Amino acid sequence: MKTTSLLPFFLAVTAGPNLAPACLTEIERHGGHILTSLHKRQDSPPLSNDNTVPIGTGDRFNNGTLFPRGIGSRPYAQTQGQNLTGITQLETVYNVAEIKSALLGLQREYSSQVIYFELPHKTYQNATMFGAKVRSKIPKGQQSSNKGYRVLLEAAIHARERGGPDYTINFVSDLLYADKHSLPNITYGGVSYPLSQVRTALSLGIVIIPLVNPDGVSYDHSTNSCWRKNRNPLSSTPSEPYSIGIDLNRNFAPVWNFTNDLAPLDLPPASFDPSSETFAGTAPLSEPETKNIDWAMASFPDLTWFLDLHSMATLVLYGWGHDSNQVTDPQMNLLNPIYDHKRGIIPDQLISPSWGYKEYIPQAEWDASILAAGHVASRMTDSTGRTYVAIQATSLYPTSGNSVDHGKWRKIAAKSKRSINGLAVEFGVANGEAECMFYPTAGMHRLNMIEVGVGLMELLGAAGRL
Repeated sequence: MKTTSLLPFFLAVTAGPNLAPACLTEIERHGGHILTSLHKRQDSPPLSNDNTVPIGTGDRFNNGTLFPRGIGSRPYAQTQGQNLTGITQLETVYNVAEIKSALLGLQREYSSQVIYFELPHKTYQNATMFGAKVRSKIPKGQQSSNKGYRVLLEAAIHARERGGPDYTINFVSDLLYADKHSLPNITYGGVSYPLSQVRTALSLGIVIIPLVNPDGVSYDHSTNSCWRKNRNPLSSTPSEPYSIGIDLNRNFAPVWNFTNDLAPLDLPPASFDPSSETFAGTAPLSEPETKNIDWAMASFPDLTWFLDLHSMATLVLYGWGHDSNQVTDPQMNLLNPIYDHKRGIIPDQLISPSWGYKEYIPQAEWDASILAAGHVASRMTDSTGRTYVAIQATSLYPTSGNSVDHGKWRKIAAKSKRSINGLAVEFGVANGEAECMFYPTAGMHRLNMIEVGVGLMELLGAAGRL
């Protein structure tokens, strides 16, 4: 096992803003659309999406009669000449049908540890969101109970950020396979975890929702259009295809009404223009997809950690996402109206020399977020050598209505009994050879899977320690 490098943690302390494009390109932050801009380029040949990992066809899991295997549980089995059961295939990305089929396959193979479930709100196109509850062993008679699950993992909230559902499902499959077959370890690139840590991770109780945006992902897969939003057309303008859909990661509750809650910013964190890639919708939690995530946070009473998978910036982000943090003044918070129109400026001296709004966060939560993000970033770096950096989300760019902050917002505004610490992992790097830079090559896809496996394992480790 490689020695953990703390370089990403130290970078987190000194990092400045705008480190990487992350899930928005600079063109899109300024109101444009990436494909429109690429199509107008005159100085180089047009790009295509040919050099990207393709989408799977059919159903490799045969409606749940077969189950997935991640790459973390394969190295030991291969060296020992074991019979390899389960499907590990990196040549294609899971299509929408296969994401569900894979979960059903896990439930069939690990019936005492996995329960498939469906979320209550159907999408605009009448799709059903689904997930799975995973733990060491589900006590007899408690299959319907939502108690005892401490970590929520989600992926594919932005349709074009390919691979997140695969990495989430395959990671959980590695834990389950190693536990069932008593493998001595699971290995992702340069990082290994012994069976004892695998079983500790399972004992925490894990909830996965691998496909938050089924309408958007289905559309993106069928069109290769670099689609980001969902497919709700109710606010759209006829003949303007980009005006369809809402950015689900601007539709959560924290400072959703950014024109009131935040100071005027040169580059607003979201938009109320339906043609924008960051269109926030008509109200907080207006979309069934975000309602479902809020439902999950409310329905699993022991959740304390949340992770949202995104691409592509080799970053690990923690909240708050709209302003700097502070621990001394609980009244300086996102619900206090005396601070409306003053939040979001970093540094605050841009308002006045004496001004200094920062968002309140309890010291223990801030410490836990920094430590968890630092461990996740440093070990992801160790796994492949690509450097991941842990930073507060505002160091990238201010955001509003994001999923990472929603669990903390519920504690303040919805009077939840506990706060949920949130992280976002921006896995991978841009594919400069593709028209849509969010679509990875086959080589990138494999590296991403390795790094995300380590990141998720480190989050579970942090959840157990902190």
